[in-house]
Amino acid sequence: MQETMRQRIAEGKLFTDYCEGLPEDRRAAKRRMKWFNDLEPEDKDGRATLINAIFGRPTNAWIEPPFYFCYGRNITIGDGTYINVNCSFIDDGRITIGKRVMFGPSVNIATVSHPINPAMREYMFADPVTIGDDCWIGANVTICPGVTIGEGTTIGAGSVVTHDIPAHTVAVGVPCRVLREINETDMTEYRPGMTFADDELVQENKAV
Repeated sequence: MQETMRQRIAEGKLFTDYCEGLPEDRRAAKRRMKWFNDLEPEDKDGRATLINAIFGRPTNAWIEPPFYFCYGRNITIGDGTYINVNCSFIDDGRITIGKRVMFGPSVNIATVSHPINPAMREYMFADPVTIGDDCWIGANVTICPGVTIGEGTTIGAGSVVTHDIPAHTVAVGVPCRVLREINETDMTEYRPGMTFADDELVQENKAV
């Protein structure tokens, strides 16, 4: 039996997205995307309803518009994740994002690429992207197809992530490389010489 295009996408094989209902799925996703990006800031109920519709499942995440995607239904986002403005997720393949992940503005995630051969460049192939719990993805980061980022990791602003990054590290650069492991000092200081003062934070919160 001949493989469907959706099967070929899932298996990382060459595919085209002009058949088998894929164009219709993208058009429906673009309508949901437009509705979401045009919402009034005060319409929190509408935002929550559309977020669930975009991803096709209950999703407890905060997403700042504008937000761009291809299908939406190929993206899974864990509870407590925050996605800042102007992020773009190319989700022909699966994108899996853990809990409490923080995205800076203008983060790009791509799961699809094209052959280098010019004669075959109209075709595509996809590899999934996975981001673990408690990661921080800085502004203007690009995450390439097939990448896994381990839990608790920080990716510095402007990085281009072309390969897997291990858990509990700080990684930066083009291409992105591990700078160092997260250490005990990171657990007690948010800047050099400036420690966390939980009592002061509690007092500030009470004053609000």
